[in-house]
Amino acid sequence: MHRRSLLTAALATPLLGAATAQSAQAGGGSRRVLRRYAAATWRSMAAMVDPATGLAADDIADDLSPASRGAQTSPTNIGAYLWSTVAARDTGIIDRGEACRRLAQTLGTLRRLDRHEQSGQFYNWYSPTTGEVLTTWPASGDVVKPFLSTVDNGWLAMALLLTARAEPRLARTADALRTPMDFGFYHDAAENGPGGQLRGGFWDEDPHEDAAVVGNYRGGKPVWYTGHHYGAFNTEPRMASYLGIAAGQIPAAHYFGTQRTFSNENCDYDWTETRPEGFWAEHEGQRVFEGALPYRGKLIVPTWGGSMFEALMVPLFVPEETWGRRSWGVNHPLYVQGQIEHGLDEARYGYWGFSPSNDPAGGYREYGVDQLGLDGAGYTSDEERTTVDQAFAGCRAGGAVPTGYGDGVVTPHASFLALRYAPDAALRNLANLETDFDCWADGGFLDAVAVRSGRVSRRHLALDQGMVMAALGNALAGDSLRKYVSDGAFARTLKPLMRQEVFASRAAA
Repeated sequence: MHRRSLLTAALATPLLGAATAQSAQAGGGSRRVLRRYAAATWRSMAAMVDPATGLAADDIADDLSPASRGAQTSPTNIGAYLWSTVAARDTGIIDRGEACRRLAQTLGTLRRLDRHEQSGQFYNWYSPTTGEVLTTWPASGDVVKPFLSTVDNGWLAMALLLTARAEPRLARTADALRTPMDFGFYHDAAENGPGGQLRGGFWDEDPHEDAAVVGNYRGGKPVWYTGHHYGAFNTEPRMASYLGIAAGQIPAAHYFGTQRTFSNENCDYDWTETRPEGFWAEHEGQRVFEGALPYRGKLIVPTWGGSMFEALMVPLFVPEETWGRRSWGVNHPLYVQGQIEHGLDEARYGYWGFSPSNDPAGGYREYGVDQLGLDGAGYTSDEERTTVDQAFAGCRAGGAVPTGYGDGVVTPHASFLALRYAPDAALRNLANLETDFDCWADGGFLDAVAVRSGRVSRRHLALDQGMVMAALGNALAGDSLRKYVSDGAFARTLKPLMRQEVFASRAAA
């Protein structure tokens, strides 16, 4: 198989600011390429949808046959279809009438779905053909304990907000579905100072899980919360935090209640990736360690595992880098640069873009850049799970530096997430993937490529195609998806918080 390596010189291309990058994406030949990507990606999104319910299945095969649709859907999948439909309309792929009909059908089905009455939250798995809550896993018959997920409900609630703003004729219906969704139901005000943190979710019946915590932060009938909180700041659950703050369900101090990194003052946190650099600050009465991790001469606020979608899915809808110019505005481009350098210079795959995706060898896996993750183990970029065991200075020694990496797994959606921050590098990476591998189908890019073996996942995932559609909708339609979400309460409540903060992030000296 022919493989073309991306030129390392591409890394010398300046990372552009948001406004400049957006113009570069939409100009000249790039616009034609992006429109081709959008039209194909929409075909796979539309093919995942059950015609009777308007619910998008979790995934579909590369031939887009109805028989190959996944037998489950989630709040995130449903939300991804809603915002993808708006993106398809705004880019001219479908007209307003078709978009309105599709959105109305999905909203109508959502009105009939079972949900947790007190919190207004949706269960995590439904049948896309009937809308029933799944209690057994379709493929295996294993028992599914109905669960209500913080992060998945966040993506659905955001999509409902977007839908209401994008299609006023459906605003009343979309708002009636969204406003009962109480993200304060997940908020543990006692965790880590006045800001508190969000639990990962809850079961409304006893799951017989050892880690479950019985309680109810709103009072009333007990539920079984997950044992863990979402403690890391630069991860995708922050969308649920933003929704809760904007709705007045969670205090503003919560924005500062999660960890940029843990502190570096002793060895209590030496299980994390490496010793961070940073300083203490106080915002909204919450003490914050403004920490960042070193990577290839830069300091970067990490995600939990080192993946692209943890860092960059939220700014598809919220202009973090413009509201927080001294925080997100520094970190997002550096994070993209780190992913590029890992793929091209460190692992020498010739391609880059590491994020959870289908595993070309089968199943689903988290992929990322280990050193860009707060967790010591991190997500790895290859099938062989090659890790970098860095030292935590003064506390533990590190292991040997890897002498090489194995079969790196690259997912195209990661390049689309990077499009705003490194447009030339992202488009070049996508073009090389399409040329060098059998990873393009009638429904757009397939989900993942193992770049040394050439093995390709032959499926499209609703979540990943939804991220692609959101990125393309913004690039081709003047940031329309961002504007629908970020006007109003988001701007009033979140923009002042983001303006306060200075991250420890910095480029190489």
